[in-house]
Amino acid sequence: MLTTLLVIFIVGYLAIALEHPLKIDKTASALLLGMLMWILYAMGADSIVPAVSGEHFRQFLENNPGLASKTLHEQTLQYVLNIDIVEHLGDITQTLLFLIGAMTIVEMVDVHGGFRIITDHITTRKKKKLLWIIAFVTFFMSAILDNLTTTIVMLMLLRKLVYQKEERWLYASTIVIAANSGGAWSPIGDVTTIMLWVDGDITAKALICYVLIPSIVSMVVPLLIVSRRLAGTLPPRETIVEKNSLITSRERSTMFFLGVCGLIFVPIFKSITHLPPFVGMLFVLGVLWVFTEIFYNSKMLEQARELRLPKVISRIDMPSILFFLGILMAVAVLQSTGILSWLAGVLDEKIHNVYIIGSVLGVLSSIVDNVPLVAGVIGMYPVAEPGAVGYAANFVVDGTFWELLSYCAGVGGSILIIGSAAGVIAMGIEKISFGWYLKNFSWLALIGYLAGIGIYLLEKMIF
Repeated sequence: MLTTLLVIFIVGYLAIALEHPLKIDKTASALLLGMLMWILYAMGADSIVPAVSGEHFRQFLENNPGLASKTLHEQTLQYVLNIDIVEHLGDITQTLLFLIGAMTIVEMVDVHGGFRIITDHITTRKKKKLLWIIAFVTFFMSAILDNLTTTIVMLMLLRKLVYQKEERWLYASTIVIAANSGGAWSPIGDVTTIMLWVDGDITAKALICYVLIPSIVSMVVPLLIVSRRLAGTLPPRETIVEKNSLITSRERSTMFFLGVCGLIFVPIFKSITHLPPFVGMLFVLGVLWVFTEIFYNSKMLEQARELRLPKVISRIDMPSILFFLGILMAVAVLQSTGILSWLAGVLDEKIHNVYIIGSVLGVLSSIVDNVPLVAGVIGMYPVAEPGAVGYAANFVVDGTFWELLSYCAGVGGSILIIGSAAGVIAMGIEKISFGWYLKNFSWLALIGYLAGIGIYLLEKMIF
């Protein structure tokens, strides 16, 4: 049964990776994969649960004496239904609620034109200077928002600034690298860092202290090389006539700062209250919702129904939420059945070096989706107890392995354009071909990725 589960997971994973050739949406594949694996696990529970969860299973039977007269299959099935599914779904739901809250806040700022505060201030026409400005704006925006939203905003801006296609591809590919690097050092910058942060593997302080500088280096090294290809100035910008709007410039700014400051507040909220991050995110969303309701009611803007939160929330990317649900549920089966623990044991025995393991996982994240990759790794390596010594010390909260994984999973996705959500969006909007990116940017991203790992090693040697 365990072999069957592993084979099905690999087949499902390939279906997700080959979404475009197969012409089957990855969300459909992920949902089918996740639910099918739970069905098979439930059917084979009597041969898996006693072997993998022996002690916990015995405690479950002691706490539920009514199951003593049931068959082994019925006993193990109840364990799966009442323990495994409930525990995993609780962890997964925290991540999904956090994402829903964050995506809604970002969408609310966007529909009110809040991001124009950033785009309107970029006026330079010098090619090199524009490249550096766009890269650093993308880097820090993706740390506060997320790399997917940031990439969309910056690519839309790019179309207003750069008109020649081949030249625009250079800027767009730089945006992909900057977005992935910027999301790697922030607890709310990328889905993978959100997962690690929500799971309690790493704290916001450790991410900023140890991953920020390597992330900057991973972006700056490719920038230095790309900027040598650019010289001169761009043609003057076209004059854009703004249409009449119900929202004034001041109100647009207010919405922008409320949304962005709310997102920044979430890590602070967690450090003060020690409540799960999704509580802080939904609290901020509630505040923003109440504010907008009072604002529109006071101005009697009934015609602004499209800008109210009930309408805005319908615009968030629910297929992405369902994709995360499906893939995380599938990974949960691998964890419950002990497959991930077995894989972790193989890696530890054959490699036994967290730097090599982390670096390899980062390269893999450019080939396969980094969300299920990180979900699988979280299941493979439980957090070690404080005070652990030797090799196990790498896996305590804020341990070397978790810091390195945060960096590698995020930045490594830039090596191939299909390796990150930012890259896939750039392919869709700018029609960048896989081959062009592979020839012109994959080696740049790889050099930056390895340089960042080198800086992280240097940090550990010094501090």
